[in-house]
Amino acid sequence: MSDKPQGQKSDGDKTVPQYEIEGRAVRANMEKLRALRLAKEAAEAASMPPKTVRKAGGKRTAAAKAEKAAPAKLSDWLADQRKGGFRT
Repeated sequence: MSDKPQGQKSDGDKTVPQYEIEGRAVRANMEKLRALRLAKEAAEAASMPPKTVRKAGGKRTAAAKAEKAAPAKLSDWLADQRKGGFRT
């Protein structure tokens, strides 16, 4: 057995370890796939009509206003819990 680190030849030439070669291949494949995905998304975005944007805080109905304005009472909630069998 020699005391040389893994991936080095005994005559002094350095070789690239197998995991480095595989890592480079994986990264190259990921870059290719990413470029394809971005091109596909750009083509889809260009072909779709633009979305309409709603303004925040639009008109509310009277029922929605009343529901938010009148919070439920604790006693009503407790009574509902008892009726529903949630209290053991």
